[in-house]
Amino acid sequence: METVGEVARPVELNVNGQRRMLFVTDNTLLLDVLRDQLGLAGPKEGCGVSACGTCTVLLDGEPISSCLTLVAQLEPNQNILTIEGLSQGGKPDPVQLAFIEESAFQCGYCTPGMIMAVKGLLKENPSPTDAQIREYLMGNYCRCGAHTDIIRAVHRAAEIIRHNQA
Repeated sequence: METVGEVARPVELNVNGQRRMLFVTDNTLLLDVLRDQLGLAGPKEGCGVSACGTCTVLLDGEPISSCLTLVAQLEPNQNILTIEGLSQGGKPDPVQLAFIEESAFQCGYCTPGMIMAVKGLLKENPSPTDAQIREYLMGNYCRCGAHTDIIRAVHRAAEIIRHNQA
């Protein structure tokens, strides 16, 4: 972990509900920690400049690009949620379930980041229109062209969440 001129220091992160003590340098990216140190394969690097959304995770419930987030800038009390932390007791999250029901994926590369972004959208707007979904997900690319299915999945997820709250 140590590179020339850089010293790794301990940091504490809360990832998927677990406290983790890690060693990072000042320029260590959250994506690298998630994948390389914690073995979480959901967030992926697609572009490295926060333009594609494949690295999206939730930080205190808000979608962020883990490919540009420096671990040194995070606070120990902040909650990081990846796709691996969504399901509870083996039961898929409503957004995951909706993506499965609507076949809102093809190759699956963008799916974890897309699902995490949709979680953020539905927290902010529980009943979005098609136009609002498109606008919110502008930074999340699906190169396979599953956008129509993804929009249906967002509406289905919103429906499942409303049903679960009733």
